[in-house]
Amino acid sequence: MKRNIIIGVASIIVAFGAIIGLAKACAPQTDPTPASSVATQSKNKKTHHKKAKKINAAIYRPYKDPKDLRKAGTWKKKSETKKHPKINPNETDLTLRVSLKGNRTYLLRKGKVIYTMLSTGGIYKKGKSLTPTGKYTIQGGRGDSFFNYNLGEGANNWTSWSPDNVYLFHSVPTKGDGTYNLKEAKKLGQTQGSHGCIRLSVPDSRWIMNNIPNGTKVVIKDK
Repeated sequence: MKRNIIIGVASIIVAFGAIIGLAKACAPQTDPTPASSVATQSKNKKTHHKKAKKINAAIYRPYKDPKDLRKAGTWKKKSETKKHPKINPNETDLTLRVSLKGNRTYLLRKGKVIYTMLSTGGIYKKGKSLTPTGKYTIQGGRGDSFFNYNLGEGANNWTSWSPDNVYLFHSVPTKGDGTYNLKEAKKLGQTQGSHGCIRLSVPDSRWIMNNIPNGTKVVIKDK
């Protein structure tokens, strides 16, 4: 009888063990993501962060003039001998980087310079430019021409980078009769001269007005 009891208990234990084994095999894992996959995701995030840092750093570094950049003072032609780059109206990875003391405006795509323009920013008074430095965006304000009677100066092909349309990208200045001010035009790419706006060559200013999307980042630095 004792033997039968022992055999019965043993059978129950075996059956219970089988049930537990089946339960473990069918239960969903609490963490279905392998450790190697988690490590890969973390690595990808770090890589993306590094790329973002590199792009941001690229926007602020000084750049060398391209070989096909025209001579400073050239205002009737586009700044580079090559064609202006093709821009998608929906692009969001563009930046216009302005160097006030360098008298250059750079167009970057994903942190890489794709076009360099001769430019002239605000004159310096007490060591500070009349052009504000910082981060801005291209606004909806654009137009073929304007004239400021208080300053006795106008320009063509303007594109705003301030909400109130005070600060603009535009052509070299025009006089009251609509002709270009040759004395001021010769400053393009050589020295500062504006009251706060960024002057460009006539073709470059027209191209920006017609092609650069609203919302494009604008970064203005002294150097």
